[in-house]
Amino acid sequence: MMRRTIILRAGAVAVALLVGPAGLAACGLGARQEMRTVVVTIHYSQFGSSLLTVRPGETVRFVVENTDPIDHEFILGDESVQHAHEVGSEPYHGAKPGEISIPAGQTRTTTYTFPSSGTLLFGCHLPGHYAYGMRGSVLIA
Repeated sequence: MMRRTIILRAGAVAVALLVGPAGLAACGLGARQEMRTVVVTIHYSQFGSSLLTVRPGETVRFVVENTDPIDHEFILGDESVQHAHEVGSEPYHGAKPGEISIPAGQTRTTTYTFPSSGTLLFGCHLPGHYAYGMRGSVLIA
């Protein structure tokens, strides 16, 4: 199995590739599907990157590191999901794929399988954060 880890830091992007032995399915008919891990660092109320690219149907494990002294969120979805969270009052996230709350100084993970095409958005919807620019896009290509 090939595993790639992409680390996104504010101001710079560091990419680390971890390559393991090619794994074959139990019946020997092919390689196992790879899962990419994307590490997103939050610093000064900004995501380390405002644009991510994924493959259609890809499953990505997001590891979100909050280095700030205040809480944040990582909400992934289309415009309707972002709007619902911007006007909503859900105080904590973690039960839905792509929606997590990250306490100050902590790290949380979520896994998300992307659709076949389009663009999704991610953002933090704590009061004023999204308007401040704490958001980005995920291009599915």
